[in-house]
Amino acid sequence: MKKNSRNSIGFFLKQKRKATGLTQEEFAIRSGLGLRFVRELEQGKQTVRLDKVNQALAMFGYEAAPVKIARDELEVEDDK
Repeated sequence: MKKNSRNSIGFFLKQKRKATGLTQEEFAIRSGLGLRFVRELEQGKQTVRLDKVNQALAMFGYEAAPVKIARDELEVEDDK
């Protein structure tokens, strides 16, 4: 998945945060996450900290779950 994709969790969280009128700093404080993590997540930086991603999603009543992706969306390392 490309950085800043409209399908990304970071894009989703940014839209939800803005819809509730929270700044990144306010969101970080309320969610108990670091401001740097919130910024990087919204910018599409890949992370292995699924616990923190779920902590952010929980602010809006969501959690990360496996979703099957279309074959044409898969990135194959050999094609790069």
